[in-house]
Amino acid sequence: MEIDLNDYTVIKEGEAEILMHKKNKVFFNKAQVNNRDMSIAVLRAYISKRKQEHEAMLSKRARSSGKAPVKDVSSEVSKEETPTENGEDNGKTNGETSQDGPKEAAKTTYESARRELKPPRVLEALSASGLRALRYAREVEGIGQVVALDNDPASVEACQRNLKFNGLMSTSKVESHLTDARVHMLTNPKEFDVVDLDPYGAPSIFLDSAVQSVADGGLLMCTATDMAVLCGANGEVCYSKYGSYPLKGKYCHEMALRILLASIESHANRYKRYIVPVLSVQMDFYVRVFVRVYTSASAMKNTPLKLSYFYQCIGCDSFHLQSVGRSLPKNKSVRYQAGVGPVVPQDCTHCGKKYNMGGPIWSAPMHDQEWVTSILNGVKSMKDRYPAYDKICSVLTTISEELLDVPLFLCLHSLSGTLKCTSPSAAMFRSAVMNAKYRVSGSHVTPLGIKTDAPMEVIWDIMRCWVKNHPVKAQSPQHPGSVILSKEPSLQVDFSRHVGSLSKAQVKKEARFLPNPEKHWGPKIRAGRQITSKHVSLIGHEAVSDHLNGHKEGEEKQEDVTEDDEPELKRQKTEEDIASTS
Repeated sequence: MEIDLNDYTVIKEGEAEILMHKKNKVFFNKAQVNNRDMSIAVLRAYISKRKQEHEAMLSKRARSSGKAPVKDVSSEVSKEETPTENGEDNGKTNGETSQDGPKEAAKTTYESARRELKPPRVLEALSASGLRALRYAREVEGIGQVVALDNDPASVEACQRNLKFNGLMSTSKVESHLTDARVHMLTNPKEFDVVDLDPYGAPSIFLDSAVQSVADGGLLMCTATDMAVLCGANGEVCYSKYGSYPLKGKYCHEMALRILLASIESHANRYKRYIVPVLSVQMDFYVRVFVRVYTSASAMKNTPLKLSYFYQCIGCDSFHLQSVGRSLPKNKSVRYQAGVGPVVPQDCTHCGKKYNMGGPIWSAPMHDQEWVTSILNGVKSMKDRYPAYDKICSVLTTISEELLDVPLFLCLHSLSGTLKCTSPSAAMFRSAVMNAKYRVSGSHVTPLGIKTDAPMEVIWDIMRCWVKNHPVKAQSPQHPGSVILSKEPSLQVDFSRHVGSLSKAQVKKEARFLPNPEKHWGPKIRAGRQITSKHVSLIGHEAVSDHLNGHKEGEEKQEDVTEDDEPELKRQKTEEDIASTS
């Protein structure tokens, strides 16, 4: 069946091209190029890491058996080394094999095949147009079969059309199926080395089946776009979907990441599995996490140590974390017990207000520093192959400088807003923290975010000393800022410039937070929905006007047939029917 290109728009991204129907039949969002580029960068790092781990495993086995280390033979087993069906060699083997005889050659080949590392199989659970699957197949070296699923017939038809449009290599590496992703993942446990979840909205309904379909040591990539829910606008909905209660705060986007990680861990634990995050990012209008999934009943016991409840003061920016569990040494083993609490009194010690409690959230590191460095170096070495290079490079650079063991962050403007004072510069505040012998870093979520292991007492002492040099107007005695400033600082704060007050990226003047490349760079309308004037904020006035004008023209063409013309049309139709029967 030939395709009329007049009905389609050709969209090129990376090395893939897709045909998008001019009607809103299949979902596509140009802004997700950042998501797809980041996923390709992580996938390339995963394939490299997977090969290194396989070679290390072979070396370890060889040492334990007293033999010489054996390298990965996936690219070394050649035709000349393969024995014939009757067990004889083909005359082109090396001297050692020919001396050992045909049986030894067959045994060696069998062991080599057993040690061979197969290319990773990738499952894209919600493929839509198939652009992501196509880019994986065409751009990621060493990748295996890519399985693209969707339960929408229009999406599967579009995906298969795009596969043919991209040529033979794409059709041989990518297969598209019309099926429910949850059923497919449940019926294929531990079959895929990589599982990619990028739904329109919440991924919560796919998590249980996804953690079962990932192979041991495999990679699960998951996106959540329901940021209003995760950031505290609907706490009860978040609890029903993810099992955590969110609180509103400046750190809400990082909290969203940690809620998603805690939810994935909870689903994995039900099957004696656990996750190890390698990268967690908040970009544009969504959060995306990359985690490895392992199976171990003993390691799973550490999960309560990685989760925490958090208390947020309703009057000031003070927050505190309380671990769900703790571990104690017992002879040569470890004993696990419930966490000790509460970590805060009934009223805030700084402003006297009450606390809200949220969680549990993931309080262990969200990133693996070695992975982040490897991914960033890989991106820089292949700059021309990433359409969104500037964006993902800036995000990875900022993540590489974050404090990994400090959950959540403070906002400098919010601290100043509580005290009703002018805000110190970020460099000055960071200098004061570092001069007090504490660590501090930025956050990739916002340029105003400050991660530090300094307790809140030290933070408020720094702000008290700042206000002494920059007086504020008197506020009500019951105001949280007035209560905080009524106490004398117990710390002698040094605001002199510290050598580490600027990050390495700032010193090198590297871009860290880039503006959106164009207007309306954000979420788009779900496929199949009619575009109306209420969608102006999503796609802009011009796009809405073009669509509405085109819709009106179509209606006018249909109305061109007036009531006077109807008898004539009926007469013509009757004559045609008579002619066809005669």
